[in-house]
Amino acid sequence: MKPFRRLIATLAALAMALAPLAGPGAFAFSRIKDLADVEGVRDNMLVGYGLVVGLNGTGDSLRNSPFTLQSVQSMLERLGVNTRGATLNTKNVAAVMVTASLPAFAGQGSRIDINVSALGDAKSLQGGTLLVTPLLAADGEIYAVGQGPIAVGGFKAEGAAASIERGVPTSGRIASGAIVEREVPFELATLERMRLSLRNPDFTTAKRIQDAINRMLGAGAAIATNPATVELVIPQRGPGDVVALLTEIEQLRVDPDQPAKIVIDEESGIIVMGAEVRVSRIAIAQGNLTIKITESPQVSQPNALSENGETVVVPRSDVTVDDGADRKLAIVEDNVSLQSLVDGLNALGIGPRDMIAILQAIKAAGALQAEIEVM
Repeated sequence: MKPFRRLIATLAALAMALAPLAGPGAFAFSRIKDLADVEGVRDNMLVGYGLVVGLNGTGDSLRNSPFTLQSVQSMLERLGVNTRGATLNTKNVAAVMVTASLPAFAGQGSRIDINVSALGDAKSLQGGTLLVTPLLAADGEIYAVGQGPIAVGGFKAEGAAASIERGVPTSGRIASGAIVEREVPFELATLERMRLSLRNPDFTTAKRIQDAINRMLGAGAAIATNPATVELVIPQRGPGDVVALLTEIEQLRVDPDQPAKIVIDEESGIIVMGAEVRVSRIAIAQGNLTIKITESPQVSQPNALSENGETVVVPRSDVTVDDGADRKLAIVEDNVSLQSLVDGLNALGIGPRDMIAILQAIKAAGALQAEIEVM
């Protein structure tokens, strides 16, 4: 039994030694895949103009949408139908803008999703079908062609005296609704150098990514040229090994650093604080002058069978003043953490709106070691 007890004691000591490594900081590491993008491997935006037909009277009014009328006439002429000079009054057609995102390395003949949005005064695209629509990139070339029935999440119904609308019925989506006609050329396998673009530029994070790659590939394989870019020299390998190399690199784990920042959205009252926000020793007091006036008018009536009296309304007002005299100064200790700062402000009973003003006042006093960004 003694060897068994000795084994148990050894395992317990090992667990205690590894306990500090299993703290919160040990799980703060992120993959390079989640921190940076490979330069050149990106999506391309596509846009097109088309027509949606088959609407149940919810399309554009041709009198108010001249571009829809011109598009319908041009389409019919290409199909051998001449409508020039005729009066068209259909409401089953709508002009739409079609957008899509062409993924990197999308091959010719593959399918992508497209979004369809009304351009004129159409009320709904529900039940409509998009006709053949070429999708162009910024260079003016056609990279995909879209067509198909539209799936609309919203709806609108109305009667003579009431109406109901849910969602946005004037926009929809066609899953796999476009076929890629042209590929974006990019020879990944022949590259000798490659750059990783950080999604959140930071000197410390870029240096840590550089060190992680160099530990795997050797010194000099990666160099951080600026806080947003890490340049990588691809070692000599066999053909097709660039993908395998990138697979190994993007799985490396790095502890990303972040600046001390507070983001404030004054419209919605949202406050987001970074973990590195620190506050010097400072005293805070918060109080608002609140005046509440309550009107309770009363009715005064004359006595029964009175000849000269009349009924009058007598005003009654109750005024209450709250000057916040019961609220005292609260001291925030020096170099407190984010949790202590939040707990201290919450202890004062401060709402998000007042907290925004307090944070700005602390910054103006020079006691907030963080950047405030107002959205």
